[in-house]
Amino acid sequence: MKQQKQAYFKFLIYLVVIVLVNVAGVTLFFRLDLTQNGIYSLSDASRTVVSTLSEPLTIKVFFTKNLPAPHNNTERYLHDLMDEYARAGGRFFNYMFYDVTAREAGLTDEADRNRKQAEDYGITPVQIRVIENDEVKFQQAYMGLVIIHGDMVEKIPALTATDGLEYKLTTAIQKLNNKVSTLLSLEEKVKIRMYLSSSLSAVAPFMGLDGLDSLPERITQMVGRLNARSLDTIDFKYVDPSKENNLDTIAEKYKIMVLKWPDLARENIRAGKGGAGLVVEYGEKRVELPLISSFNVPILGPTYQMTEPEMLEDLLADTMESMIGINQPIGYLGDHGTPVLSMPGMGMMGQQQRSTMNVFNQLISQRYSIKQVNLKDEGIPEDLTSLIISRPQEKFTDYELFQIDQALMRGTSLAILPEPFKETMPGQSAGFMGGGPVYTPIDTGLSKLLAHYGVSVGDSYVMDEECYKQMMDPRRGGGEQKIYFAPMIDASNIDNTPGYMENIKGLVAMKISPLTVEQEKLDKAGIKAVKLFSSSKKAWEMKKNINLNPMFLQPPADDEKDSFALAYMLEGSFPSYFAGKPVPHKEVAEAETKEGEDGNAPDLSRFQASNTMIATGKPGKVFVMACPSMLQDNMLDSEGRTTNATFVLNVIDHLNGQNEIAAMRSKKQSLNPLAETTPLMRRAIKVVNIGGLPVLVIMFGFGIWVRRRARKRRIKGLFVTDKKE
Repeated sequence: MKQQKQAYFKFLIYLVVIVLVNVAGVTLFFRLDLTQNGIYSLSDASRTVVSTLSEPLTIKVFFTKNLPAPHNNTERYLHDLMDEYARAGGRFFNYMFYDVTAREAGLTDEADRNRKQAEDYGITPVQIRVIENDEVKFQQAYMGLVIIHGDMVEKIPALTATDGLEYKLTTAIQKLNNKVSTLLSLEEKVKIRMYLSSSLSAVAPFMGLDGLDSLPERITQMVGRLNARSLDTIDFKYVDPSKENNLDTIAEKYKIMVLKWPDLARENIRAGKGGAGLVVEYGEKRVELPLISSFNVPILGPTYQMTEPEMLEDLLADTMESMIGINQPIGYLGDHGTPVLSMPGMGMMGQQQRSTMNVFNQLISQRYSIKQVNLKDEGIPEDLTSLIISRPQEKFTDYELFQIDQALMRGTSLAILPEPFKETMPGQSAGFMGGGPVYTPIDTGLSKLLAHYGVSVGDSYVMDEECYKQMMDPRRGGGEQKIYFAPMIDASNIDNTPGYMENIKGLVAMKISPLTVEQEKLDKAGIKAVKLFSSSKKAWEMKKNINLNPMFLQPPADDEKDSFALAYMLEGSFPSYFAGKPVPHKEVAEAETKEGEDGNAPDLSRFQASNTMIATGKPGKVFVMACPSMLQDNMLDSEGRTTNATFVLNVIDHLNGQNEIAAMRSKKQSLNPLAETTPLMRRAIKVVNIGGLPVLVIMFGFGIWVRRRARKRRIKGLFVTDKKE
C-alpha cells in the first residue's frame, strides 16, 4: 500500500513538472539556428530595419493552402520569418496570413473575399506544376504579399522560393521607409501629362484599338490610385491636342507618337492625324511613356497595340521612384561608347533601344537610383557614393580623367570594368565576305589612371582549361566543347574572407583580362588590395592574333600555364594622379570659342586659381575587373539568385557601404560544388563507402563477440574457483 502511494505521488510530481516545463517553454521560447550561415535567423540588417520603425507597418500574406512541395515549404518558411520579424520589430510590426484558394479547388465566402482583396492590391495567381497520381497537372495559386506603411503600399506578387526571401522583404521595407521620407520632402509635385487626340477615335476600330475612347478615364483612375499611394504628390492633367490644335508643338517637344492617315472614303473618314503619349516630369528630368505601340508583323504588316492602364501603373510607379531619387544615388557612365541602360521596365514597351544590360539595370534599380553621367557635357555629381564605368570604347580627355580622379578624391567609390579590345566584324568593304570578329586594342586612357592607383590591366584574354563546357549538336558528333575564354572560377580560387564575398563558391567569367598590382606602390600609399578571385593554375594568356573560336583553340604546354588574378578591390586614401601636375582644362569647341570672344575681355591665361585640386583623397574604394561581359543579360539572372548576380550586387553594395545587405543576400546560396579530387582519391572513397563500412560493422561485431566470450570465461572461472574451494 505504501509503495502504491509513493507511485501515485511520483506520478503527480512528474505531471506538475511537465506542466511547468511547458509553461516555461511558452514564456521563455527561443530558437536555435544550427545552419552554417544562419539561414533561419534574421540578419543584422533586417533587425535594424524593423527595430527602427516609428509607425505601424503591416504585412498581408496571400497564400493558397495545401500546396504541394516545394511551395508548402515556402509558406512554412514565411511563417517562421514573420515570427522573427515580429520579435525584432515589436509593437510596430504586424502581419496576417490570408487563405486564398483558387476557384477550381472550391471557394468559400472568406476565401472569395480574400481573393478579391489580393487582386485589389495587384496580387495575381501564378501557375505551378503539380504531380498527382503519376500525372503532371497545373494549378493556379496565390503566393504574394503586400507591405502597408500608412498610405504607402509595396507588393511582392510572387514568392515561389525561399531563396533570397528575407532580402526581398527587408529591402522592400527599407524602400518603403525611404519612399515616405522622400515624398514628404519633395519641393514640387511630379507632373504627369496624358496627351491623346480625340481624332484617333475615328480610326481606332480599324487599327484594333478597341476601348481607346475609355482610355482617358481609365488612366485618370489609375493615376488617382497611384497619387493616393504617393501622398498626393502627383499633378495630373489630360490634354487633347485635337481640341487645342497644338499637336505639332507637343510632338516636337515631347517626342510622343504621331499617327497620320489618308482619306478613307468607304468608311467616310477624312484624312487626319493624332498623337498619343504619357509624359512624366520632375524638375529637369523627363520621361516619355507610350500609350500606343506599333509593331511590324510579317505578312500582316503594321500592328498597333494600346497599353493597358493596369500594366502602366507599375511602370509609372517605377519611373516616379527613379526620378525623385527614393533610393541611394549611384552613377553610371553613359557616354564614351558604354552599353546603354534603359529605364527599369522600359524594355517591355517595345519602343526603347535594346540594351544588353537590362537585367543588371533591373537588379541595381531595386536598391539604388542610377544617374546617367555624361562626362562630355557635364561633371560628376558630388552626391554619388559610387560610379560604374563599364566597357568604355572612346578615349578620355585629360579633363575627363581629372573628373574621375577628383570624384575618387571626394570619396566616390569606383567600379571600373574595362575592355582592352574592340570587337568588330569584318565587312565587305574591307574585302571580307564574313569570317570571325577582329579584336583591336583600345586605349581609353583609363589604364594610366589605374596604374597610378596600383593596378594594371593586361592586354590579353585569359584562357582556362577549367572552363564552361558547351554541349555539341548530336548531328555533329555530340559531346562537350570547352569554351576556354569562359573560365569557371571554383571556390578554391575565391577569397571568402571579406564579408561581401562570403558563400560565393563559384563564378563564370567571359573574355576576361588579367590584373597585376604594384605592391610597393600600394604599401607606400597605405592602400589595401584584396584579390577577390583568380583563374585556375591551368590558365594561359592569348595576346596577339586573338581568335576565340573554340574549334581553333588548343591549350599550350603545362609550363606555359599559370594562375592569373582577375578581380581586385582596392581600399584606402588614394593619391591623385594629377598631384603636382597642371590642372587640365575642358576642351571647348571652336564654335563656342568664337561665340565667347570679346575684344575687351581680359587675357584669362594670366589668371591663377588655387584649391582647384584634391591631392590626397578621402577613404574610398576602387573595384577593378576587366570583364564587362559579366554585367550582360546572358551572365545574370533576373531574380538575382545565381552566384554571378550575387557577386556583382554584393560588390556594388560594398562600394556603397552596405555590407550588411550584401551579407544577407549571400547567406543562402544554392551553389555548393564538390571539391576537386584526384582519381586515386575518388577510388579510395568508393572503396571505403562500398567495402569499408561493412568491414567496420563486421569488426565491431567481432569485437562484441570477443568481449562477451571473455566475460563468460571470467564468470565461469569464478564459479569453478568457488567449487574447488
